[in-house]
Amino acid sequence: MKKINFVFFAILLVIGFVIGYVFNNNKDNKLTPLPKQEKSEGLRGIYDIDKNINEKTIDNYLGRSDVVYRDVRMLEDTATWENKGGERDLTGFIEGFEVVPYAYLTEFPQEYIDQKKAENVSGLYTGKTLFRLENGKYVANYEESMDILNYLFPKDKIIFLMCGAGGYANFTKQMLVALGWDENKIYNVGGFWNYEGNRAISTKVNGKDKCDFSKVPYHNIDFERLNEVK
Repeated sequence: MKKINFVFFAILLVIGFVIGYVFNNNKDNKLTPLPKQEKSEGLRGIYDIDKNINEKTIDNYLGRSDVVYRDVRMLEDTATWENKGGERDLTGFIEGFEVVPYAYLTEFPQEYIDQKKAENVSGLYTGKTLFRLENGKYVANYEESMDILNYLFPKDKIIFLMCGAGGYANFTKQMLVALGWDENKIYNVGGFWNYEGNRAISTKVNGKDKCDFSKVPYHNIDFERLNEVK
Protein backbone atom coordinates (compact mmCIF):
# COMPACT_ATOMS: atom_id res chain seq x y z
CA MET A 1 0.00 0.00 0.00
CA LYS A 2 2.82 2.43 0.87
CA LYS A 3 4.45 1.74 -2.51
CA ILE A 4 1.19 2.48 -4.34
CA ASN A 5 0.73 5.73 -2.40
CA PHE A 6 4.26 6.80 -3.27
CA VAL A 7 3.73 6.15 -6.99
CA PHE A 8 0.41 7.99 -6.91
CA PHE A 9 2.06 10.96 -5.16
CA ALA A 10 4.88 11.02 -7.72
CA ILE A 11 2.36 11.04 -10.57
CA LEU A 12 0.54 13.98 -9.00
CA LEU A 13 3.82 15.90 -8.74
CA VAL A 14 4.60 15.31 -12.42
CA ILE A 15 1.10 16.37 -13.46
CA GLY A 16 1.35 19.50 -11.32
CA PHE A 17 4.71 20.39 -12.83
CA VAL A 18 3.40 19.95 -16.39
CA ILE A 19 0.30 22.04 -15.72
CA GLY A 20 2.37 24.77 -14.09
CA TYR A 21 4.85 24.81 -16.96
CA VAL A 22 2.12 25.03 -19.60
CA PHE A 23 0.24 27.71 -17.67
CA ASN A 24 3.30 29.89 -17.15
CA ASN A 25 4.41 29.61 -20.76
CA ASN A 26 0.95 30.31 -22.10
CA LYS A 27 0.65 33.26 -19.77
CA ASP A 28 4.00 34.58 -21.00
CA ASN A 29 3.13 34.01 -24.66
CA LYS A 30 -0.24 35.74 -24.34
CA LEU A 31 0.89 39.07 -22.92
CA THR A 32 -1.70 41.80 -23.23
CA PRO A 33 -0.85 43.89 -26.31
CA LEU A 34 0.56 47.30 -25.42
CA PRO A 35 -1.32 50.45 -26.44
CA LYS A 36 0.04 51.93 -29.64
CA GLN A 37 2.28 54.90 -29.11
CA GLU A 38 0.50 58.23 -28.82
CA LYS A 39 2.23 61.50 -28.01
CA SER A 40 1.18 63.52 -25.01
CA GLU A 41 0.02 67.09 -25.41
CA GLY A 42 2.08 70.26 -25.04
CA LEU A 43 5.73 70.17 -24.00
CA ARG A 44 5.47 66.51 -23.06
CA GLY A 45 4.50 65.78 -26.64
CA ILE A 46 7.52 67.68 -27.91
CA TYR A 47 9.64 65.39 -25.72
CA ASP A 48 7.69 62.44 -27.24
CA ILE A 49 6.45 61.23 -23.85
CA ASP A 50 3.76 58.63 -24.40
CA LYS A 51 0.17 59.55 -23.56
CA ASN A 52 -0.85 56.06 -22.43
CA ILE A 53 2.27 54.55 -20.85
CA ASN A 54 3.93 57.12 -18.61
CA GLU A 55 4.68 58.08 -15.02
CA LYS A 56 1.03 57.70 -14.03
CA THR A 57 0.42 54.28 -15.57
CA ILE A 58 3.84 52.59 -15.77
CA ASP A 59 3.11 50.33 -12.79
CA ASN A 60 0.55 48.52 -14.98
CA TYR A 61 3.26 47.59 -17.49
CA LEU A 62 6.13 46.41 -15.28
CA GLY A 63 7.57 42.89 -15.29
CA ARG A 64 6.82 42.05 -18.92
CA SER A 65 9.14 39.54 -20.60
CA ASP A 66 8.83 41.33 -23.94
CA VAL A 67 10.10 44.64 -22.56
CA VAL A 68 13.46 45.94 -21.35
CA TYR A 69 13.32 48.87 -18.95
CA ARG A 70 16.02 51.55 -19.15
CA ASP A 71 16.49 54.63 -16.97
CA VAL A 72 18.94 56.88 -18.85
CA ARG A 73 19.89 59.23 -16.03
CA MET A 74 23.37 59.50 -14.54
CA LEU A 75 23.97 58.36 -10.99
CA GLU A 76 25.40 61.81 -10.28
CA ASP A 77 24.55 64.29 -13.00
CA THR A 78 26.94 67.19 -13.59
CA ALA A 79 24.16 69.59 -14.67
CA THR A 80 22.44 72.00 -12.27
CA TRP A 81 19.01 70.39 -12.48
CA GLU A 82 18.11 71.78 -9.07
CA ASN A 83 17.75 75.18 -10.80
CA LYS A 84 14.78 73.75 -12.71
CA GLY A 85 13.18 71.80 -9.87
CA GLY A 86 15.02 68.54 -10.60
CA GLU A 87 17.81 66.58 -8.94
CA ARG A 88 21.41 65.86 -9.78
CA ASP A 89 21.59 62.57 -7.91
CA LEU A 90 19.58 59.48 -8.82
CA THR A 91 17.63 59.45 -5.55
CA GLY A 92 15.39 56.62 -6.68
CA PHE A 93 14.28 54.49 -9.61
CA ILE A 94 11.36 52.27 -10.57
CA GLU A 95 11.55 48.55 -9.88
CA GLY A 96 12.72 46.65 -12.96
CA PHE A 97 14.49 49.57 -14.60
CA GLU A 98 18.23 49.36 -15.28
CA VAL A 99 20.33 52.51 -15.46
CA VAL A 100 22.20 53.33 -18.69
CA PRO A 101 23.23 57.02 -18.76
CA TYR A 102 22.32 58.75 -22.02
CA ALA A 103 25.19 61.17 -21.42
CA TYR A 104 27.67 58.32 -22.00
CA LEU A 105 26.00 57.24 -25.24
CA THR A 106 26.46 60.41 -27.28
CA GLU A 107 27.05 64.14 -26.91
CA PHE A 108 24.20 66.58 -26.38
CA PRO A 109 22.88 68.50 -29.39
CA GLN A 110 23.98 72.15 -29.31
CA GLU A 111 20.38 73.38 -29.41
CA TYR A 112 19.65 71.40 -26.24
CA ILE A 113 22.69 72.89 -24.52
CA ASP A 114 21.51 76.37 -25.51
CA GLN A 115 17.97 75.62 -24.35
CA LYS A 116 19.11 74.43 -20.94
CA LYS A 117 21.38 77.45 -20.57
CA ALA A 118 18.37 79.70 -21.19
CA GLU A 119 16.56 77.75 -18.45
CA ASN A 120 19.47 78.32 -16.03
CA VAL A 121 20.67 74.72 -16.28
CA SER A 122 24.40 74.49 -16.94
CA GLY A 123 27.17 71.92 -16.58
CA LEU A 124 25.86 69.21 -18.90
CA TYR A 125 28.27 66.28 -19.18
CA THR A 126 31.03 66.79 -21.79
CA GLY A 127 33.19 63.70 -21.19
CA LYS A 128 33.74 60.56 -23.26
CA THR A 129 30.83 59.03 -25.20
CA LEU A 130 30.26 55.98 -27.39
CA PHE A 131 29.16 58.17 -30.30
CA ARG A 132 29.49 61.79 -31.41
CA LEU A 133 27.33 64.00 -33.58
CA GLU A 134 28.63 65.09 -36.97
CA ASN A 135 26.23 67.05 -39.18
CA GLY A 136 23.28 65.46 -37.42
CA LYS A 137 24.61 61.90 -37.76
CA TYR A 138 25.86 59.59 -35.01
CA VAL A 139 29.47 58.49 -35.53
CA ALA A 140 31.09 55.77 -33.40
CA ASN A 141 34.03 56.84 -31.25
CA TYR A 142 35.00 53.26 -30.42
CA GLU A 143 35.16 49.98 -32.30
CA GLU A 144 32.86 48.43 -29.70
CA SER A 145 30.27 51.24 -29.65
CA MET A 146 27.60 49.54 -31.73
CA ASP A 147 28.02 46.18 -30.01
CA ILE A 148 27.55 47.85 -26.63
CA LEU A 149 24.45 49.68 -27.86
CA ASN A 150 22.96 46.45 -29.22
CA TYR A 151 23.57 44.73 -25.89
CA LEU A 152 22.07 47.51 -23.79
CA PHE A 153 19.07 48.08 -26.06
CA PRO A 154 18.19 44.72 -27.68
CA LYS A 155 16.30 45.15 -30.95
CA ASP A 156 14.16 42.04 -30.39
CA LYS A 157 12.52 43.63 -27.35
CA ILE A 158 10.21 46.55 -26.72
CA ILE A 159 12.17 49.31 -24.97
CA PHE A 160 10.76 51.55 -22.23
CA LEU A 161 12.90 54.65 -21.66
CA MET A 162 12.73 56.92 -18.63
CA CYS A 163 14.89 59.70 -17.20
CA GLY A 164 14.29 62.65 -14.87
CA ALA A 165 11.75 64.65 -16.87
CA GLY A 166 11.70 62.98 -20.30
CA GLY A 167 14.40 64.87 -22.20
CA TYR A 168 17.26 62.37 -21.95
CA ALA A 169 14.83 59.56 -22.82
CA ASN A 170 13.69 61.48 -25.91
CA PHE A 171 17.27 61.93 -27.12
CA THR A 172 18.03 58.27 -26.48
CA LYS A 173 15.07 57.25 -28.62
CA GLN A 174 16.12 59.63 -31.40
CA MET A 175 19.61 58.15 -31.38
CA LEU A 176 18.45 54.53 -31.47
CA VAL A 177 16.01 55.18 -34.30
CA ALA A 178 18.70 57.00 -36.31
CA LEU A 179 20.97 53.97 -35.88
CA GLY A 180 18.42 51.43 -37.09
CA TRP A 181 16.06 50.63 -34.21
CA ASP A 182 12.32 50.35 -34.81
CA GLU A 183 10.71 53.53 -33.43
CA ASN A 184 7.43 51.66 -32.91
CA LYS A 185 9.10 49.47 -30.29
CA ILE A 186 10.59 52.33 -28.25
CA TYR A 187 8.41 54.14 -25.70
CA ASN A 188 9.41 57.30 -23.84
CA VAL A 189 7.55 56.73 -20.58
CA GLY A 190 8.50 60.06 -19.06
CA GLY A 191 10.44 61.12 -16.01
CA PHE A 192 10.98 59.72 -12.54
CA TRP A 193 10.54 63.18 -11.02
CA ASN A 194 6.85 62.95 -12.00
CA TYR A 195 6.34 59.31 -11.04
CA GLU A 196 3.00 58.61 -9.33
CA GLY A 197 3.23 54.86 -8.74
CA ASN A 198 4.25 52.78 -5.73
CA ARG A 199 7.10 50.69 -7.16
CA ALA A 200 9.91 53.19 -6.51
CA ILE A 201 13.16 52.07 -4.91
CA SER A 202 14.84 54.86 -2.94
CA THR A 203 18.62 55.25 -2.88
CA LYS A 204 18.60 57.87 -0.14
CA VAL A 205 20.53 57.15 3.05
CA ASN A 206 18.25 57.68 6.04
CA GLY A 207 18.90 60.95 7.80
CA LYS A 208 21.63 62.00 5.41
CA ASP A 209 21.75 64.14 2.30
CA LYS A 210 23.38 61.47 0.14
CA CYS A 211 22.54 58.33 -1.79
CA ASP A 212 23.58 54.68 -1.72
CA PHE A 213 23.88 53.57 -5.34
CA SER A 214 24.62 49.94 -4.44
CA LYS A 215 20.90 49.25 -4.93
CA VAL A 216 20.96 50.47 -8.54
CA PRO A 217 21.20 47.95 -11.42
CA TYR A 218 23.76 50.05 -13.27
CA HIS A 219 25.51 49.46 -16.61
CA ASN A 220 28.94 51.03 -16.44
CA ILE A 221 30.80 51.87 -19.65
CA ASP A 222 34.54 51.59 -19.06
CA PHE A 223 35.89 53.79 -21.84
CA GLU A 224 39.48 53.05 -20.88
CA ARG A 225 39.06 49.45 -22.02
CA LEU A 226 37.59 50.33 -25.41
CA ASN A 227 39.45 50.77 -28.68
CA GLU A 228 39.14 54.20 -30.22
CA VAL A 229 38.25 54.47 -33.87
CA LYS A 230 41.25 55.94 -35.70
